Amino acid sequence: MNIAARYAPGVTRPAGSPDTEPVRVAVVGTGDWWGRHHAELFAGRPDTTLVAVVGRNPARTAARAAEFGTVAYVDVDEMLDRARPDLVTVCLPNEGHYEPTLRLIRAGVPLLLEKPLVFALDEADTLVAEAARRDLFVGINFNHRYARPVRLAAAAIARGDLGRLAFATWRFGGEPGTSLHPHANLIETQCHGLDMLEHLCGPIESVVAQLADPGGHGWSTLVVAARFGNGAVGSLVGSYDSSYAYQDTHRVELNGTDGRIQIDDTVRRYSFQRASDETAQVWQAGYFNDTDRSFHATFDRHVDDLLAALRAGDPPPVPIGAGRRALLLADAVITSHETGRRVSTVE
Repeated sequence: MNIAARYAPGVTRPAGSPDTEPVRVAVVGTGDWWGRHHAELFAGRPDTTLVAVVGRNPARTAARAAEFGTVAYVDVDEMLDRARPDLVTVCLPNEGHYEPTLRLIRAGVPLLLEKPLVFALDEADTLVAEAARRDLFVGINFNHRYARPVRLAAAAIARGDLGRLAFATWRFGGEPGTSLHPHANLIETQCHGLDMLEHLCGPIESVVAQLADPGGHGWSTLVVAARFGNGAVGSLVGSYDSSYAYQDTHRVELNGTDGRIQIDDTVRRYSFQRASDETAQVWQAGYFNDTDRSFHATFDRHVDDLLAALRAGDPPPVPIGAGRRALLLADAVITSHETGRRVSTVE
């Protein structure tokens, strides 16, 4: 991230750990998106040391390690033995998460996983059970929770500003990634929406779904109707037949008996308006505040909390179970689509 922006006027500084040894972090994955971002972040923080990068391609892995001044490995076990990391982050291609994650959990090393957890619920159950058996620190990067507008929304809801929730909506659409799974959009991207709706509104108790395949490449556009345990209803609209270039590609609305919250493009804008009041309270990042206007900085804020929990011996702020829960909800959406029925998500 832009380190200077963290100290600009009007920007809240994260709490540091100047009196403790840096956390030794290894990054598994050398992709140009999250793999690079993980390496860059942990190499650049004053409270972490990037001790290893692990990849499958020796030349690519060596180049990434050289770029960030660390050691390259192509074997996870060798890395664990030699680098002795305090934390390993896993940011592999989305459909290749299961085997490496299971291997690392069984090695007993604390983990931060990129979403989605996996694509199959039985695999998620195995990973969660193996982590629980070892009482292992395993978090998942649902970084949308750490956007400034989302945190403002969570605080407003906790204060009771909305009154009783009536409905919630999530809409998010862009271009497809590289996964070939027929439900890739639902599982690897709209997992953020499924997690966010429960994070802000409480447990979803049932879903009804309509899915579309405009391009003939899988169920790339979907609409989900949800019922929450508190009696409110909600909707999720997700698409890979859209574009991230569009203005307002992401929108969250939370409407209660006493007011309404809107979140625009995750990090761009937050507004709260009381019922019958034509004046809204609005947050937008100030002139120097590149930190809060940056989507990638949501990962930095998550890592702030994650490292604090790891040092304190506490559970991760977003545990592996949140990844399983999002997949269970996605599985229910698929079942509803296939059967044409409302499906319970109560466990």
